[in-house]
Amino acid sequence: MFKPKFSLPSDALNRADADVWAVSTRAHELADKGEDVIFLCVGDPNFDTPEPILDYTRARLGVGRTHYSPDAGEPVLRRAIATIESKVSPHPCSPDDVVVFPGGTNAIYSVLACLLNPGEEIVIPEPMYIGYVPICDALRLEVKRVACPADNNFAFDVESIKSAIGKDTRVVMINTPVNPTGAMATPEQLRELAAYCRERNVWLVSDEMYSMITFARRHTSLRTAAEHLDNVVVIDGLSKSHAMSGWRLGWAVAQGALVERLAQWAGATMFGCPQFIQEAAAFALEFDGYFVEQMRSAYEKRRELIVERIGNMPGLSCYAPDAGMFVMVDVSRVAESGEAFASALLDAERVSVLPGAPFGPSAVNHVRLTLAADEADLRRALDRIEHFVTSDNRQAG
Repeated sequence: MFKPKFSLPSDALNRADADVWAVSTRAHELADKGEDVIFLCVGDPNFDTPEPILDYTRARLGVGRTHYSPDAGEPVLRRAIATIESKVSPHPCSPDDVVVFPGGTNAIYSVLACLLNPGEEIVIPEPMYIGYVPICDALRLEVKRVACPADNNFAFDVESIKSAIGKDTRVVMINTPVNPTGAMATPEQLRELAAYCRERNVWLVSDEMYSMITFARRHTSLRTAAEHLDNVVVIDGLSKSHAMSGWRLGWAVAQGALVERLAQWAGATMFGCPQFIQEAAAFALEFDGYFVEQMRSAYEKRRELIVERIGNMPGLSCYAPDAGMFVMVDVSRVAESGEAFASALLDAERVSVLPGAPFGPSAVNHVRLTLAADEADLRRALDRIEHFVTSDNRQAG
């Protein structure tokens, strides 16, 4: 009898924590049975891709832009990205500094695969994007987490990150704005961290997928803040800002030999992204101002609604995030954990939220609510959450 054997990376993924999406999975099962479930758990924009982008894409399909693409990406998109980077940064950016990938997650995986060997150390602040965990598991990396405590609104602490960097550290990866907390690193923090990492011969990778969804202040890119760029990598994309999550389009901006390595990796693993999608992305970046602002404004309005309502509910608390698509809610006064709260809330009120523990120990007593739901659904969900925390039937503790 054939006995299958699998690779160590696939074994690592197979052992990954299956409870990350357990509440969400159960919510979908209930919805499939006809239950009225409100989903506040996933960060997929509830907007459609703007119609002009769709029209342009149809036109590019109509002229046959459906063939292989250069490994590093279509020149028109690389130029568009380089132009934006050059406008906001004191450092000029060349199209040759840009490599295109099928989504931000693939860009992160590819960058880390080119920078780290199995068993080598990466430092990551937490709470952190859930998707980092399977990537690091598949690459068999040693992850050193740095806590950003809830009692300081999960703010960046550069001194803690610097203290975590040791002789075995090869890469520091940050996320600004942060999924799930909405925290943003300041220009001064980014400059200090980039200089320290360079001094220690450590790469600094910045995931900036929420760069266009900010409320309190404008986003500052690591590439803008850093004095030198030879150890700096910036990753971004259109999934969140342009409601193009299903188009799978992201990129990395770097310098020198790493760009060549990334292009070689991209050529070997995916043989280029679709031409018509890349050209649609270039169009979106050039003509996106109105649509991005409309979506950003809607997210800000939803943020204000959630923060106001949660602030008036007994036992719950939250702060207004500076950016992003989520609000973290502290449930420690009404539940033994975020997981217990999320599970009980789904049982009692058919509202699906994401427990905080998978983002890291700092978020274990929190749940994440998404802004990617229309206002009517948000109001219904908040009514149900309020009923839940004031009901004698609550069983979250």
